[in-house]
Amino acid sequence: MSKRVDQKTAARVVREQIAAEDRRRRVMWTAIGVTLAVLIAGAIGYGVWQAQQPTKYNVPATATEKKDGMVIPGTTGKAKVEIYLDYQCPACKQVEDAITPTVDQWIKDNKITLIYHPVAILDQMSSPNQYSTRASGAAACAADGGKLYEFSKQLYARQPAENTGGLPDDDIIAAGGAAGLIDPAFARCVRDQTYKGWAKKVTDDFTKRGLQHTPTLFVNDVEVVADKGKGDTSVVDALKRMVTDVK
Repeated sequence: MSKRVDQKTAARVVREQIAAEDRRRRVMWTAIGVTLAVLIAGAIGYGVWQAQQPTKYNVPATATEKKDGMVIPGTTGKAKVEIYLDYQCPACKQVEDAITPTVDQWIKDNKITLIYHPVAILDQMSSPNQYSTRASGAAACAADGGKLYEFSKQLYARQPAENTGGLPDDDIIAAGGAAGLIDPAFARCVRDQTYKGWAKKVTDDFTKRGLQHTPTLFVNDVEVVADKGKGDTSVVDALKRMVTDVK
């Protein structure tokens, strides 16, 4: 009797082990199936997103070799000053206001080569009008007209408050007029968003360079950062020191 009971018990234990192993396999394969479904859905979603991105874009006349910025005409000095900016960014306007008199003199003295990188990282601050993107594209339109530097000053002078929708196209075109862009081609360029794809490319390159905020400045490929040990009290002071040090 005892032997038969032991055999039954052993058989039951084996059946339970087999059942447990079956359950474990079902759970494992279910988890694998869910994971694969998520990965496939993500891949499809990325593919759809990628397919929607512009593969071709118009490039402004004064674009850099990498097509990630624009050189201000007439600036060919030894100190290469790069400014990553967003026309919606209040801090960019503050830095622009602070450095303009000095930059004007550097340009006059042919001290610098000035490059603007107008990125669009603050579109959400003018949703749904994407002012950062439209302003970046309009800056490229202004570059084609030879007035990027002057146009940038006018845009900053009219900088809208965040979360207000940004400037409408008519006001952007008016800023161009004040900068000397009176050719109808400029207005068409702005309204047609001729450089919308390029604005995205500049913004993507900004991220690829590992940058996260505007304004970000470089002098001869070295980021401008205040160094109190060298007498800097601000980024503006650091910029002036670094440009002055270039011989």
